[in-house]
Amino acid sequence: MPSKKITNGSKRKASASPEPQKKRKLKDLNAEHDGATDAEIHGIVDREFYPPEMSNVRCQAYNENELPRPIELLDQALEETENARSMMKLKDSVVHWFKCDLRTQDNKSLHLASDKAKSKGVPLICIYIVSPQDFKAHMTSPVRVDFILRTLAVLKEDLAKLDIPLYIETVEKRREIPTRIFKLCDEWGASHLFANVEYEVDELRREARMVRQGIEKGISFTVVPDTCVVAPGELQTGTGRQYAVYSPWFRAWVTYLHNHPDQLDLYEPPAKNPSSARQKLKNLFENSVPSAPDNKSLTKEERKRFMSLWPPGEHEAQARLRKFLDQKIDAYKDVRNFPAQNGTAVVSLHFASGTLSARSAIAKAREQNSSDKLDRGNEGIMGWIGEVAWRDFYKHVLAQWPFVCMNKPFKPEYTNIQWEYDLQTFEAWCNGQTGFPIVDAAMRQLNHTGYMHNRCRMIVASFLAKDLLIDWRMGERYFMEHLIDGDFASNNGGWGFSASTGVDPQPYFRIFNPLLQSERFDSDGEYIRKWVPELREVQGKAIHDPYGRGAAKVAAKEGYPKPIVDHKSSRDRALSRYKAGLQRDTA
Repeated sequence: MPSKKITNGSKRKASASPEPQKKRKLKDLNAEHDGATDAEIHGIVDREFYPPEMSNVRCQAYNENELPRPIELLDQALEETENARSMMKLKDSVVHWFKCDLRTQDNKSLHLASDKAKSKGVPLICIYIVSPQDFKAHMTSPVRVDFILRTLAVLKEDLAKLDIPLYIETVEKRREIPTRIFKLCDEWGASHLFANVEYEVDELRREARMVRQGIEKGISFTVVPDTCVVAPGELQTGTGRQYAVYSPWFRAWVTYLHNHPDQLDLYEPPAKNPSSARQKLKNLFENSVPSAPDNKSLTKEERKRFMSLWPPGEHEAQARLRKFLDQKIDAYKDVRNFPAQNGTAVVSLHFASGTLSARSAIAKAREQNSSDKLDRGNEGIMGWIGEVAWRDFYKHVLAQWPFVCMNKPFKPEYTNIQWEYDLQTFEAWCNGQTGFPIVDAAMRQLNHTGYMHNRCRMIVASFLAKDLLIDWRMGERYFMEHLIDGDFASNNGGWGFSASTGVDPQPYFRIFNPLLQSERFDSDGEYIRKWVPELREVQGKAIHDPYGRGAAKVAAKEGYPKPIVDHKSSRDRALSRYKAGLQRDTA
């Protein structure tokens, strides 16, 4: 494959939907949503770092281009400083800032930084900042923090083979990260800093400020798109808008890649540093990977378990991908929805931490296809490429509609639904004690492994939002705080789909029946029996509903709970609440 060439217990009360208007008063834009108190009380909005839940009026202002999107602020900063950055004289070193791109292969920013350093024969220095406050604000799970730190150890060894140091430092207060990075650049005589774009609001705003601050400090800070195969902003509808429906977006995505085949060329790993770097930067090579912050630490047993389940690093990512492509992808379309069959790639944790680029995954899948077209050839390969593309889609959505990163749904009017906040019921869902075997199996898999099959994610999300009518954002948060592959855009998009509050969702009147889902996707009960040991002795189809199909004695004896809700009644209640909150009968 050619390498890429670089040219330079309460209920939420309903509130009225905002009326569209051309100009909005500042007080209206800054007003809280009527349900802001509920959002704060139940941990949906973390007031240590963020303001109260915004009003629907403010969401509408973003939609009507009355407020600048964070990605626009970054693009503007890069554009307005482009000349000054290009004129910046290269000094003693070049720095690459690792974030969610923990790999040496096919890493655009790392490649650019290496090329810059090589052009003048100066060393490349890599940094990673451990931020306990960022981990808390972003709801990063302890298992994911553990995976990141173990991956950093692998990355540090890989870079050291190239005489490139990876300096890792803990910065306790997130606001101090930019100042600390610029100070390190000054200490190392670095006039050029590179990083890949992250599309969450906090990071876009931070990087936009840092690009401008860098000029004042004599440092060129270049931020480049790399996370997505096709960068946000490249695809537009015929009317010049961002797509809000996946199917036409995917067709445009495929067409774009067919018309720009170089977008699937991969970036070479960084070049080896000058031999003098080892001695000159000796203290940086001796720097070690820190332990997890106290707020994200694991027990000894958990660390051992997760180390066994999830080996770290890009080599493991590449091996896992290769095994999937060689052994499983042909059957992917037929088996991907069955949690007991182990028919998926399970590389989502590597996408989330950046140990595998989506571009590399798509390129290698295409290499194995019978056609060089992304939408032709082997059905398993086509299907998998389409699933990977969803990650791009949700990041495009995040960039265009930033309020989804601010505790608001893509459809702001859905915050007017009267949600439940029954913590006892929510705890039963969290612990896999709902009395619905497929739901409980999925939640127990999550709690034990840090991972859940995608079909099961849809089942448990729909169950929480529609059967239990609990604010879906509580489930969204729980997932982020427990998943090893917690990616904000994908997690938010998945929850928006299941709760019918997001972009391109299922209509609100489509409510998963957990019993039917169980019978269809775990017909023999293999998945349920693995994760719900109380039901292992239950025979036949009773596994899906032991209390309703004659296995009540076995279930009760083993301590398995009765269903906490009646699905039919819950469905009727959900339809009523959605209609009342939206004040309409259609989705």
